[in-house]
Amino acid sequence: MFCKWLGSSIFSAVLLIAPSTVISQTTLPHGSHVEGELLISPRAGVSDVDLEGTYKGHGGRKLRALSQVNVHHIQVPAHALESIERALSNNPKVSFVEKNFVAQANFAPNDPNFPNQWHLPKVSAPAAWDLTTGSASVTVAVIDSGVDPAHPDLFGKLVGGYNYLGSTADTHDVLGHGTAVAGVIGANTNNLSGVAGLGWNTTIMPLVVVSSSNYATYADLASAINYAADHGAKVINMSLGGTSYSSTLQSAVDYAWNRGLVVVAAAGNNATSAGFYPAALNNVVAVSATDGNDNLASFSNFGNWITVAAPGTYIQTTNNGGGYGNWQGTSFSAPQVAALAALIIAKNPALDNNQVVNLLKNNSDDLGAQGFDTTYGWGRINAFRAVQAAQGVVNLSVAITAPVNNMQVSGLVTVTTSVSSSNPIAGVELYIDGALYTSDSNNPYSFAWNSAGLSGQHSLFAKVFDVNGNSATSSTITVTVGAQDSTPPDVQVTSAVTTGKTLTINASASDAQSAVTKVEFYVDGKLKATDYGAPWSAKINTKPLGAGNHTVQAKGYDAAGNVGVSSMVTVTTN
Repeated sequence: MFCKWLGSSIFSAVLLIAPSTVISQTTLPHGSHVEGELLISPRAGVSDVDLEGTYKGHGGRKLRALSQVNVHHIQVPAHALESIERALSNNPKVSFVEKNFVAQANFAPNDPNFPNQWHLPKVSAPAAWDLTTGSASVTVAVIDSGVDPAHPDLFGKLVGGYNYLGSTADTHDVLGHGTAVAGVIGANTNNLSGVAGLGWNTTIMPLVVVSSSNYATYADLASAINYAADHGAKVINMSLGGTSYSSTLQSAVDYAWNRGLVVVAAAGNNATSAGFYPAALNNVVAVSATDGNDNLASFSNFGNWITVAAPGTYIQTTNNGGGYGNWQGTSFSAPQVAALAALIIAKNPALDNNQVVNLLKNNSDDLGAQGFDTTYGWGRINAFRAVQAAQGVVNLSVAITAPVNNMQVSGLVTVTTSVSSSNPIAGVELYIDGALYTSDSNNPYSFAWNSAGLSGQHSLFAKVFDVNGNSATSSTITVTVGAQDSTPPDVQVTSAVTTGKTLTINASASDAQSAVTKVEFYVDGKLKATDYGAPWSAKINTKPLGAGNHTVQAKGYDAAGNVGVSSMVTVTTN
């Protein structure tokens, strides 16, 4: 799968994915998933303790929790993987369960016949640099095989990252692919040496998920996405992917998107319209590759999930260990889009991620069929036009704050929004199932939606207008309309243990309809502690209780206001 050598050391790529713990050369997956590993998520209201008990009953063992997206990465007996997956998928406490799929770098052959860095004038980068050369405060997370920190064109351009293969902070490149991707984004520019990076002053956060044998796991990839979202990245680049859809990856992407990041991924090099993930997920900018004549590159994937295109053949960039080489593949198209997103953010930091993506799409060079098409998406990127347009974009955004996504509702539903704008607001509209329902011109822009007579799932989004006619649209949420929840949570005290002067109480609390919002802990009928998130627990000083026997009880509250009470447990203090 390696490309030809072209003068200096060269590889070419888009990446796969292997186990979340360390991947050794002897434990690489040989199929489409990691043997004996599953990713599992609980239904709303099911605690981590309950979920762990559920899969432990099938011989499962937790490897780690992806807490940001409420997913457990577990190990199960390899010989029983399929039957355990089926059993867990039918368990009412489980939202979804899936294999820990793998993805792999897509290398394409190289030939040295194109001028160096032809892609930069093709996307009008020099004209964009007249408007901005980017900012070191805008970081692109490169989720890949690592980055060579000593390369002269990358030295000083890196911020701290993480290595998920070795569980260390050592992010040296183990394959070469990540260094090449990083050079496309942010190689030192205007320094009388080497190559230019489209992002110029942009910084790079290396997150290592791809092994030296070109494998990474979906669990590691999801963890890296979460890390980027939690550690200050503005953009994520993923020049990697697999052919299996993953709810875990979608949840991680949604987590990053909801925290304001622009998520970019390579479309893959299989010359097919079949979905390639994470590129084909919602809230991802999927990038196909073009050649020097603005044709779709022969290797590039395509389809109705493509967002934009960028050059992907004979891209000269940085090599691991020093030097430069020509690479090709959608792996090197995606980082151009990530770099452009970073330039847009540097030019107008007030923009939200939805506005940045719209600037990428709306200012591309329309190739192929007019408007959107399955080859180029909205077109091949044009850096100058996108950055120029970013100068005049006002800060305007709206989000639905209640109800929350996937919530169950009934009757008269209060829909609230949060609005941000640099200009006075003219009004906010609420859309139900794509149709205008009502509008409000007075802050705090809330609505009363009568869901009586409806059932099943319904979509909601809001649109805001300022006094100058600018508009912005919120992300769409989905709610389920059903009967009012009148069932209290199921609450149990699972343990009550005294150690020294501390009484530690653990409880389980779950609700099939509404999320559990808090658990209260009572000793001898008196409230002693309250916990607002699973796993539900409390530590209580036993000194005021005195020696002897005491009763312990827990109360759980759900989002509908129902209260569940556990049985009493007796504990003895000294």
